[in-house]
Amino acid sequence: MTDLPLTHLTRVRRGAHHQRTDRAALYDVIDTALSATVAIVRDDRPVALPVGIGRDGDDLLIHGSTGSDFFRRIAAGAPVCVTITHLMGLKYARSLFDSSMRYRCAVMHAVASVVPPGEKEAALLALSEHLMPGRSVDVRPMTAREIAATMVLRVPLAEASVKDNAGSLVEVDDDGEDRSVWAGMLPLRVVAGDPVTSPQTVTGTPVPESVRRAARRVENSGTA
Repeated sequence: MTDLPLTHLTRVRRGAHHQRTDRAALYDVIDTALSATVAIVRDDRPVALPVGIGRDGDDLLIHGSTGSDFFRRIAAGAPVCVTITHLMGLKYARSLFDSSMRYRCAVMHAVASVVPPGEKEAALLALSEHLMPGRSVDVRPMTAREIAATMVLRVPLAEASVKDNAGSLVEVDDDGEDRSVWAGMLPLRVVAGDPVTSPQTVTGTPVPESVRRAARRVENSGTA
């Protein structure tokens, strides 16, 4: 895997020592996330929407309705900026100025391409497997109409930046601050609750392994 190139869009300028340029770091941020924020400029105004995501090699996969003006503009070549953030904790310093957060994040800049019809079903299955691993074997196959109504876009991961300050310090020695004021870290993590069965589901239908698998993934990573 090649390192991520540093460009005028991807170079981190504040806290540059927290920047990661290895692709493994980028893929880890993506693969442990379920959603991202996609932003474009539409009619001279910035617009950002949350979307579910998946990854296929060196491409990020996103999907939406073929009737969506937002997705149609991306398909027509509107440049996109995609962001993912994993918030890991709040840093309580001895001043508000020095207080901060611990996080891992990725920012990707690209022009997306439309997944062609012959590859769309496989791409949708890849998205499903990322969001709800194993669920596709529990349910009926997608219909041709459902596939036709869905647009899948590939966002190349050629220009991206990763920032990881998870190991950043709360304070430094000899900073002159009052040590009688509490300072420290409030860790944050995502947890999965107990599955809630739809009231229209036949009584006694067991919760499938795919749901429990998704819960275990969240439990193990602490992110979503």
